[in-house]
Amino acid sequence: MRFALEYALVRAIETIVRPLPMGTVRSCGAVLGRLAYRVDAFHRRTALDNLQRALGTRSEAERRAIARGMFQHFGSLLLELLKFRTLSSARVRALVEVEGEERVWQAYQQERGVLFFTGHFGYWEMHAIAHPLRFRPIAVLARPLDNPHLHQLMEQTRTSTGNSVIYRQGAVRKVLRELASNRGIAILIDQHLHTPDAVYVDFFRRPAATTSALAALALRTGAPVIPVFALPLPNGRYRLIYEHAVEPPREDTADAIRDFTQRCTDVLEMYVRRHPELWLWMHRRWREREGPPAPSTELSLDEADADV
Repeated sequence: MRFALEYALVRAIETIVRPLPMGTVRSCGAVLGRLAYRVDAFHRRTALDNLQRALGTRSEAERRAIARGMFQHFGSLLLELLKFRTLSSARVRALVEVEGEERVWQAYQQERGVLFFTGHFGYWEMHAIAHPLRFRPIAVLARPLDNPHLHQLMEQTRTSTGNSVIYRQGAVRKVLRELASNRGIAILIDQHLHTPDAVYVDFFRRPAATTSALAALALRTGAPVIPVFALPLPNGRYRLIYEHAVEPPREDTADAIRDFTQRCTDVLEMYVRRHPELWLWMHRRWREREGPPAPSTELSLDEADADV
């Protein structure tokens, strides 16, 4: 019954936002986010605690403003995603501008596939949907949603422009096959992992358990690794940024997987510092170590989660 009610609520909201201009949808989402900031004490405290530890040099007023902005952004993201899935391909193209297009084509020219990564930052879901309209379809790594109705809705959304979704079961084989066919893979790298395959790297000067899958795939296949970010523009539009490929470590580097993961995390941190209100501060990203770190020699995608 709960799953059915959640699905009915989401579809009702989609019906409401469908006729509205995207700029209006973004504003309505911001109002929803401000309300959530007031009533969701648990996630507000988590966000403020994370901000104090990561951006402690900023004043309390600044950190509270960032937290409010973050709630507003994710309120907007929710409503905009429901609106986005109703748009035609032509309308999606009209809403986005691309920076770094040549870097993507240069990466594909290496014919080893391309690994795209980002975090729960900005408009990563919209980025994935819009990507095939400018380049080629990609496969996104994702976790199934608990609600089967919403899971089906999200899969329809993620695959609406030609992308595919790869879930945990048999993920390594599928990913390697995609890369061998010179296709793109998308992955998020900013969630805390509970598995022994996690590597600890510094994120805002604090150790954070991070997926080793991105670095392991890159080192195993030689696929270029491109950081991607989607930023908001006025009037409900978006800028899709494809950064320079992350330089891999030397072959003789000790613990190359951890080194490569740190390099990728550093790029994500740079963007979060520039636009802190666009990152998911309510996630418990930093936690106590759950035992000694793994030796980082195995390729595992059991906990990888992504939708660029």
